[in-house]
Amino acid sequence: MFSGIVEEMAQVVAIERYQENIDFTLKCTYVNELKIDQSIAHNGVCLTVVRLTDDTYTVTAMKETLDRSNLGLLKIGDRVNIERSMLMNGRLDGHIVQGHVDETAKCVAMENADGSTYFTFEYEQDIELAKRGYFTVDKGSVTVNGVSLTVCEPTDNTFKVAIIPYTRENTNFADIQIGTIVNLEFDILGKYIARLNNFQV
Repeated sequence: MFSGIVEEMAQVVAIERYQENIDFTLKCTYVNELKIDQSIAHNGVCLTVVRLTDDTYTVTAMKETLDRSNLGLLKIGDRVNIERSMLMNGRLDGHIVQGHVDETAKCVAMENADGSTYFTFEYEQDIELAKRGYFTVDKGSVTVNGVSLTVCEPTDNTFKVAIIPYTRENTNFADIQIGTIVNLEFDILGKYIARLNNFQV
């Protein structure tokens, strides 16, 4: 379980493909605090630490993860938003994030907002998925590349988020341009409500 509050950006230093899996090796400032089997969100995707060295750690992404996320697009040198799982005695500063990416979206617009920036993202419209809670609502929560954000001006398949300078400087929103593919996780509370609403005994 995560909160969508990015701790820092890790850098991809090696990529190894085998069969349908990919091992990503990354560097971050707290490698010495990590343990094998620990869960870390990478651009919002929960992955397990499988290997450690003095200054790197390695995680494995399987085909299902690669099909649903932007991890398969990563290259050596790319920066990835990372967050360790929540402590039970900590504050929930973002919202409840599972680390289970639902699908990807594309940045289709960027607008200056007097110091901050509005990013507009477009995702594939699917009526059946929308019935299961895969949609956004105005002032609701959404996770983009692992960042907990508030939705503005949602449509059937687009939404805006307002990014303050601090967030842009300290996450890989600094690298997002028009055309960039990002990971989306829709709000789990919305999914439960949608499921309950469609549930028939």
